[in-house]
Amino acid sequence: MRKKNCYIYTRVSTSMQVDGFSLDAQKERLRKYADFQEFTVAGEYSDEGKSGKSIEGRLEFQRMLNDIADGRDNVDYVLVFKLSRFGRNAADVLNSLQQMQDYGVNLICVEDGIDSSKDSGKLMISVLSAVAEIERENILVQTMEGRKQKAREGKWNGGFAPYGYELIDGELKIAEDEAEIIRVIYDKFIHTTMGANAVARYLNRQGYVKKKRQSGTLETFTAHFIKLVLDNPIYCGKIAFGRRKTEKIQGSRNQYHVVKQDKYPVYDGIHEAIISEEDWQLAQEKRKKTGVKSEKIYSVEHQHLLSGILRCPECGAALYGSVNRKRKKDGSFYRDYWYYACKHRLELDGHKCTYKKQIHQDKINDAVVEVIRHIVRNSKFDTAIKEKLESSVDLETYETEETAVKVHIRQLTAAKDRLGKQIDRLDYSDKHYEEKYNDMQKRMDSLYDEIAEANDSLETVKMQIQGIREQQITQERVYEFLELFDIIYEDFSEVEKKEFFQSFIKSIEIYPQPLENGQILKSIEFRFPVYYQGNETDTFFPKSETTVETVVLLSKGAKGLVDLCSARTEVERRLVDSRKVKVDFSLEDMDLSEFKGKAIYERIKAYVLEQTGLKVSALYIAQIKKKCGLDVGENFNLPKSENAKQPQCTPGKEEAITQAFKHFGIV
Repeated sequence: MRKKNCYIYTRVSTSMQVDGFSLDAQKERLRKYADFQEFTVAGEYSDEGKSGKSIEGRLEFQRMLNDIADGRDNVDYVLVFKLSRFGRNAADVLNSLQQMQDYGVNLICVEDGIDSSKDSGKLMISVLSAVAEIERENILVQTMEGRKQKAREGKWNGGFAPYGYELIDGELKIAEDEAEIIRVIYDKFIHTTMGANAVARYLNRQGYVKKKRQSGTLETFTAHFIKLVLDNPIYCGKIAFGRRKTEKIQGSRNQYHVVKQDKYPVYDGIHEAIISEEDWQLAQEKRKKTGVKSEKIYSVEHQHLLSGILRCPECGAALYGSVNRKRKKDGSFYRDYWYYACKHRLELDGHKCTYKKQIHQDKINDAVVEVIRHIVRNSKFDTAIKEKLESSVDLETYETEETAVKVHIRQLTAAKDRLGKQIDRLDYSDKHYEEKYNDMQKRMDSLYDEIAEANDSLETVKMQIQGIREQQITQERVYEFLELFDIIYEDFSEVEKKEFFQSFIKSIEIYPQPLENGQILKSIEFRFPVYYQGNETDTFFPKSETTVETVVLLSKGAKGLVDLCSARTEVERRLVDSRKVKVDFSLEDMDLSEFKGKAIYERIKAYVLEQTGLKVSALYIAQIKKKCGLDVGENFNLPKSENAKQPQCTPGKEEAITQAFKHFGIV
């Protein structure tokens, strides 16, 4: 008769001390049982410091199930000390047992006296596994209730002290150097028009330095940090409980995530407040008004192209996009008119910006486009820009921060796991057991809080890195846009135009009032140097030259009259006598190829769209003209270099353009 084989499985968690059995005690008991039953122990599996709420994360348990499925040792039984060691989730227990029995392997719970091979065994397992799950939930409830009671008493629940405080003998005490910054944050936020971003900039500009805490390495303040401070009632002398809650992911069995709670209990703390409760309430009221981004419900396609980079000429703040929408008598709206305007923020010296002028977006957008056209048409621009676009966004500081936080989290997790093992190995018979257990449990709670705080820091750094990357077009794309700017700009979508401006231009300064010649652009600062008039520069200053405006009346076979109606200088506007200047010419003498070229391109675009539904760009038309051996024309010149990067016309669009050429008699 074949001697039966068995596996031994043991598990302990941080709550194992309640049962009073360590790993070693479990193993010894199971080995003695195997000897008594004359079983051969073919393998031992042990999960240390693992919860029994699910099989996920219990690597040894999963390895055991895989070995059973593979028939590695031809085992007949799995021995566990108690059913709760096998699992505390009833569904997982029954599912795992069914997997074992599919391969002829049964479960024996030594202490409970259960054998799944017997008739009553599986019934008992169903009942006891449900009881174990309830027990697990009760343990969790009791633990959380203990922490909640601590909050009711106004005591700190453990972990690192929040910024502005230090932890002395388990109690929060004000750290005056940090508390000063907390007061400034609340003062600027509730008594000025500053938002979280503006407060962070203010602190950094004023030379305030954030003390490095825990895993942090950055000394600058961020909007995320400001929001955390504003949302924490600890600073008005309160203790909040349950601001974040671990919840089960809907539709999953054992997947959980941390969810911020809108409502949570707040208790009076025994610690000293840094700000008044009144200031706290004022901050919360403002956060409710400013912390929610309103959804755009009209003119969805419109983009404020220069928003954030166009600067107020008075306070220097970024201008924002606004719309003028007037309603007709029938309830419908007239066309939208878009403007850039200042939010009239308080400056650092406390004075409010008084710049009231609203700038029409089309006017300033077109002016910037003309500047870029002027620059890229420079013959030496292509060569110079290629060299300047090789640099990349410096993320080294943030990536170093991210690495440091990850290392810190691993260290904390390792410390938690080690402490869990120490708790499980406590001798229940030790007369100092209760004191040792309480001390270790406090440290365990503290480690969980530290890990949570470190994860918050990691999320902050990741958001910073993601923000930088998302706000930038890759340097290769910037080059492609600049190289082909004259040809493809008009084919850009609103989103692409904004993306281009935001990546190429750092800031735009304007005059408070247009100059006498109508000029409003004062300077444009680029994100990288450009080549202009023999020099490299990262700031372009449009020239304020004298401009002569003319109106010309043209008629075929007749002489035109030029009315020199006005002349403007940078210093003053002068009206000029209405002298008539005779100019002899005829339309036959004019070279209209430039205008014909542009006209036929537009007609080709319209024809292709009408006939095929395809949108084609001037670049694609120029490519097919060149392919057919036709003159491209001065205004639609392709890059001289054959290796220059550019979008290529697809076969379908090429066929449509060729048909258009035939229709208009070009080929």
